[in-house]
Amino acid sequence: MTTDEAVGQRIDAALDVPSGSPARMDTPRPGDPRLARLSLNQKTVDGWSLREAVDGCVAAGLPAIGTWREPVAEVGVETAARWIRDAGLRVSSVCRGGFFTGAGDLSRSERHDDNRRALDEAATLGAPCLVLVPGGLPAGDRDLRAARDRAAAAVEALVPHALEVGVRLAIEPMHPIFAADRGVVSTLAQALDIAEPLPAEAVGVVVDTFHVWWEPGVEDQIARAGGRIASYQVCEWITPLPPDALLSRGMMGDGHIDFAHLTSLVTAAGYTGDVEVEIFNADVWAAPGRDVVETLARRYVELVEPHL
Repeated sequence: MTTDEAVGQRIDAALDVPSGSPARMDTPRPGDPRLARLSLNQKTVDGWSLREAVDGCVAAGLPAIGTWREPVAEVGVETAARWIRDAGLRVSSVCRGGFFTGAGDLSRSERHDDNRRALDEAATLGAPCLVLVPGGLPAGDRDLRAARDRAAAAVEALVPHALEVGVRLAIEPMHPIFAADRGVVSTLAQALDIAEPLPAEAVGVVVDTFHVWWEPGVEDQIARAGGRIASYQVCEWITPLPPDALLSRGMMGDGHIDFAHLTSLVTAAGYTGDVEVEIFNADVWAAPGRDVVETLARRYVELVEPHL
């Protein structure tokens, strides 16, 4: 059997998840230079513990992981940092801080203190940034502008601590379908309006393909962001949307987003950091974690990496 035939058999044997369609290419192996900037956001393999996610990254040859505070807290931040360090991985981001607008159970002062703790955790993990979800509207509140102003003030109040611990605050604009319950900052333009008056080393933005692919003028806004791009996250916009819109992120290539275009824009803006795959999807979560990681690695090297 020739090498080409052997590779063909491996491709034929692999199925992408969650679609079940045959893989369009062979799975990149550990050491493949195309994986050098690929990070597994922990939420993509929601059924895995932190230990399993770290081991899964190593087995697949992924050099980075995006951690979430809750599974890190289950083992303790010092233990988590040691596991990740000993595995030879880097942390691309910590999810998540924010929720500044007054919605939820915590008071604004309690939320401020919690975000300070999140910055400390990110520093211990060696993460370059803490992803901030702005927060939604409190019950009965209809004033989006005022809520956005509260989020801006809360980010500004965290700047001294961010500078002290050396972790960047990364504001994540969220698609408008989440404006009421999660993200009153709906566009990259709005996120940059909040970030730009503040020190660039302390405050940046997240470019998440799921949230910004639709935005009018996104080309100009990514160029405007330039060095303020603190994180680039990729996943797909799929239709029809599931009943829970939060779980509507799909595997790259299964939906409508032009990853070549957006990735080229982020690259032209000067971003050289890790690229996180972050997927919230019940069918992805139900699939074996190894299959998920192999699928996302294939889709990444096909659709994203050539444009970095």
